[in-house]
Amino acid sequence: MKRLSQLVIRTFIGPFFLTFILILFILLMQFVWKYLDDLMGKGLEWHIVAELLIFQSTNLVPLALPLSILLASIMTFGNLAEHFELVALKSSGNSLLRVMRPLTMLVMLLSVGAFFFSNRVVPYANLKARSLLYDIVQQKPMLELNEGVFYNGMEGFRIRVGEKDKERDLMRDILIYDHRNKAKGNATVIRAKEGRMSKTPSGRFMILELVDGVSYDEQGLDTKRDPSAPHVRSHFARMDMRFDLSSFEFKESDEEKWTNNIPMQDMSQLRTTADSLKVLVNKRKKGIEDYVQKVLTITRDSLTIDSIPVCDVGYELSAMDDGSRNRVFKVAYNMANNTQSYLKSAQKDLVNRRNFVNRHWNEWHRKLTLSAACLVLFFIGAPLGGIIKKGGLGMPVLFSILFFLIFHVSSITGEKMAKTGALDPWEGMWLSTGILLPIALLLTYRANTDTSSELGSGIRRIWGRMLRRDR
Repeated sequence: MKRLSQLVIRTFIGPFFLTFILILFILLMQFVWKYLDDLMGKGLEWHIVAELLIFQSTNLVPLALPLSILLASIMTFGNLAEHFELVALKSSGNSLLRVMRPLTMLVMLLSVGAFFFSNRVVPYANLKARSLLYDIVQQKPMLELNEGVFYNGMEGFRIRVGEKDKERDLMRDILIYDHRNKAKGNATVIRAKEGRMSKTPSGRFMILELVDGVSYDEQGLDTKRDPSAPHVRSHFARMDMRFDLSSFEFKESDEEKWTNNIPMQDMSQLRTTADSLKVLVNKRKKGIEDYVQKVLTITRDSLTIDSIPVCDVGYELSAMDDGSRNRVFKVAYNMANNTQSYLKSAQKDLVNRRNFVNRHWNEWHRKLTLSAACLVLFFIGAPLGGIIKKGGLGMPVLFSILFFLIFHVSSITGEKMAKTGALDPWEGMWLSTGILLPIALLLTYRANTDTSSELGSGIRRIWGRMLRRDR
């Protein structure tokens, strides 16, 4: 029995790590392509980019782990069935559940580890990745002057280079607009035939050495209002301009401003926050009920409007003159209109507050659904591999994608329904598990009782026809 456990675990471990790394890499590349424009041209050091990718890959583990378990389990039992090893094990008196037992224990350990990973590690990784990505997006692009294009990254200046000689490290036809004095606008313009750019040893400043140029300067505070202001033009053989590069340095912002975001909290913090928000929702609801009750039971003594004529109890509107009756109708209309506007606004605010509370509970249940998904997808993949009797990366990949799409689409649908209040948070977040669990039980039962031969042969015939058509 010990050798059987070792055989099954060794067969599973290889495909599991291979598919996990491959899936994690694919998901990480999607993230890189999405934010490629924000990462390029910033002059970021390699360790900053590596730190961002490490934290982001940590956040992708909850999505990659269930899929890798599903694919690895199909490949493992598909290989055992394809090479008749599963038949030999069954003929020796071992049921499919007995063969699955060591992997069941291993997947249960992975599920428990996934729960603690999702509850402890993922919030911290989300915090670091979100803060670091924000700092990178806010980082100014690295100073780079392109031919014929005005560079606007230097605060207070607009610089254009007509031609660049990379071999001699020389720039020609340089045009600079000085906007440091905003009241004067484009009053200061510098033009030079040639120039070179260099940095100080500390890297804090950039020195732009200009050769054979002209400086134009309009005197006065506002040339539009004072057209008689003098115009100064000066020639220079050489002029050095110094630019401060401190704004181009990468700076890490305070992570404290992200700690209250929902993905950055663990289960205890989510529960505490959700309970606190629920109290505020109840207070808001009570305030609306009090307002409605006050409006419905309004009396003359509670009114402070002098325009309503005083009348005895039982006084009818028909007995009033036209002016008094119109004033009463106008006051009543204004009160009804104000009440309607208040109730619409209050209802929208109450819905938003409830949806915000639901988002906290959605994230709370997400920590548990990851572990449940690992187990459910394993009990789909293992018996399915024994049914289709195909290993490798062909048919197992197809079925893995199919069931993972069912899992992923139902998860997203349930989460959105829970956010909008169409379902309770636990119903929406556990919807995918509720859909796949009966499928897992059915496949496990049929594979364990050997009543799935017709299903397996039908699947293999369809797969064979698809391969022949491709050829």
